[in-house]
Amino acid sequence: MLLIARQFSHHWWRHRHRPHVSLSHAPLSQLNFHSESDDFLPWLQRKSGTEISSALSIGESTHGRALFASKTIRAGDCILKVPYSVQLAPDNLAPELRDLIGDSVGDVAKVAVVILCEQKMGQGSEWAPYISRLPRLEEMHSTIFWSEDELEMIRQSSLYQETINQRSFVEKEYSAIRTVLECFPEMFQSITCKEFMHAYALVTSRAWGSKKGYSLIPVADFLNHDGTSESIVLSDDDKHFSEVLIRYGKFSNATLLLDFGFTLPYNIHDQVRIQVNRPHHDALCDLKLELLKRHHRPINNDVNGFNSSVDCFTIKEVRSGSEKGKGIPHSLRAFARVLRCTSCEELSDLANEAAEHDGRLARRPLTNRSREIEAHQMLMEVLTQLAEDCDASIKSLGPVSSPAMCERLSLRTQMARDLLNGEIRILNSARAWLLHYCTTLIATNCHQ
Repeated sequence: MLLIARQFSHHWWRHRHRPHVSLSHAPLSQLNFHSESDDFLPWLQRKSGTEISSALSIGESTHGRALFASKTIRAGDCILKVPYSVQLAPDNLAPELRDLIGDSVGDVAKVAVVILCEQKMGQGSEWAPYISRLPRLEEMHSTIFWSEDELEMIRQSSLYQETINQRSFVEKEYSAIRTVLECFPEMFQSITCKEFMHAYALVTSRAWGSKKGYSLIPVADFLNHDGTSESIVLSDDDKHFSEVLIRYGKFSNATLLLDFGFTLPYNIHDQVRIQVNRPHHDALCDLKLELLKRHHRPINNDVNGFNSSVDCFTIKEVRSGSEKGKGIPHSLRAFARVLRCTSCEELSDLANEAAEHDGRLARRPLTNRSREIEAHQMLMEVLTQLAEDCDASIKSLGPVSSPAMCERLSLRTQMARDLLNGEIRILNSARAWLLHYCTTLIATNCHQ
């Protein structure tokens, strides 16, 4: 079962849920309760067979539907328990469906089918009080739901291509499962790709992972916080319960926008994913690429499952005064150093140096000081162009509050602005550090 408690920790855990209902403290006189919201907790109590703290209630706040606490919840206080049996997971699939689907799709797609099934049943579903409170398609703002014109607003960000990749992946999952769904017309009628994508996004943005796979846990995905915190579930499969911990998280606007459909005006965890093009006119291009691939240590798949490549890098904000340029990956600087090599001997020296140490390529400054400066100036040019492109995109957006904009477009325009502003800030911070590094090297050269 699920134990929801308030507990703070310095550890960070990745989660896969989109906050929907906030846990707030407010005088009851300030709340606006509606009968349609008021039946959820009684339903959950009946279904779980456990008591729910009288301190909890659901009402409407200025931020929408909210889970309220009428008294202080201390660390370790148990306010709600939800058994595994009250979680929507792949096991909830009808046996005949489960057998036909098999391993053709992942757990996320299977839970999405569970949602679609319960949605089709409407009020006849035993999960109706929960399913009816999940966000509707028009309330979802993940970039996979953006129109082509809306996506143009973020074309300069790597999120544009990540969105295309994510859409393509979900469409493949839909294609793999569609023939199975067509075998049960009385249950699914004609499920469209858009309906499946909506259900899929509900799972990826709200589900919790455990040894049993992904599952939707009523109320757990209702916990909402500000943009610098997170909730995660720790599961104890032997004791058959999970614990929700409220912890601080580190999510860039790109991740928030793709996974959850919102952004922060100033996100301290922003980062930029860039791709540095290799000059194909270089006679040593093939040798350099082979060397980079040989020493490339693939980073784990990012949060959306996309693999990194030898010419893709993630830059974080470089704090002013940082002597080591923390935030600029060593692999990016190594990549630039390799590209600036002009002979097979230089490439061989780099390979030998990597073999003699920890296998990492070109992690030390080049012995040729001028070549070292050129490598970092090349990076500066790349980052400068990216920042200028992002700035041009922002200027093309126009005012967010334009009378010609509908509410949805206005909201997504602001999200695009938040995303691009954050990326410009990151790019400029890295560019400033590189400029200082090159200026220092040039000054040292002049004094030698």
